[in-house]
Amino acid sequence: MTDVVRAYYRTIDDGAYDELASLLEPTFTHQRPDRTIEGRETFLAFMRDERPETTTSHAIDSVFHEDDIAVQGRLLREDGTLWFGFVDIFTMNGNTIGRLRTYTSQHAQ
Repeated sequence: MTDVVRAYYRTIDDGAYDELASLLEPTFTHQRPDRTIEGRETFLAFMRDERPETTTSHAIDSVFHEDDIAVQGRLLREDGTLWFGFVDIFTMNGNTIGRLRTYTSQHAQ
């Protein structure tokens, strides 16, 4: 299942939204500090058209797997500078992601 989670970040970083869709349940929910996005199609539209920066990349520092999967990492701007740190908690439904809860550090200056 951790391969699905790693593919989640890769597809976002690569803009591979069709592949990203295949990783998510239709009822996928993403809880973030600034909003909750409900539904796979709504999430895909946000990632494709509404995110504040689309040229970022995810640097994964640690992956922990028990019942859920937790990922600690950093979101980097296009020039490689830190935007913010994050911890994502993934709730899986078989080989797809049903729910994601994101916790972030303060935005870097």
